[in-house]
Amino acid sequence: MTNKHLLIAVFSVCTASFLSCTKEPLNNLTPQESRIYVTNSDSTVNFSNYKTYSISDSADVLNNGQTHKELTAVDQAYIDAVNKYMQARGFKLVNKNSNPDLGINVNRIYNTATGYYDYNDYWDYYGGYWDPYYWGYGGYDYYVPYSFGIYQVTEGAVSVDMLDLKNANAKGKIAIIWNGLIRGEGIFDSSAADASVKALFDQSTYLQSK
Repeated sequence: MTNKHLLIAVFSVCTASFLSCTKEPLNNLTPQESRIYVTNSDSTVNFSNYKTYSISDSADVLNNGQTHKELTAVDQAYIDAVNKYMQARGFKLVNKNSNPDLGINVNRIYNTATGYYDYNDYWDYYGGYWDPYYWGYGGYDYYVPYSFGIYQVTEGAVSVDMLDLKNANAKGKIAIIWNGLIRGEGIFDSSAADASVKALFDQSTYLQSK
């Protein structure tokens, strides 16, 4: 074997070994790595003009168009985390009756999508696999007495809304001037709250009162 052929053979073995040991990245994400953080803000707002805020003492739970308030350990963890990072940015927490500049809501959002799976497609593809003679029914055909199956998928998210209470009277409406959205695995766990809220604030360096 020439040196050139030997080099090619070694390279081929190394390449095969590398490919066989390479894992699919998306299948090996930790819960933290799977999370998505999205923030939006009103670009015309100077947040240094706002000094005080109040935060709801419970979470708004939005579930497929239905809304109610609730306070679980998870909700409290997110509220505590928002308080922590708001105060770290120089904002002062006040009672909701003390005319705060900002109002903050923490929300849990659930969205259930309903769909169906067409078993006829499945049958057309796999139906010829089974042998009726195996069960002692030679000459019989298989059939599916139904055409589809219903399934439901529920997705969840946590959002934080920041409301402009300071200018509500002048504008005749309350504007949402900042919003943060958290999605991903394990977000409805108290231990995930601090890091998740920190990620939102890390994306929003303009949230500064001082």
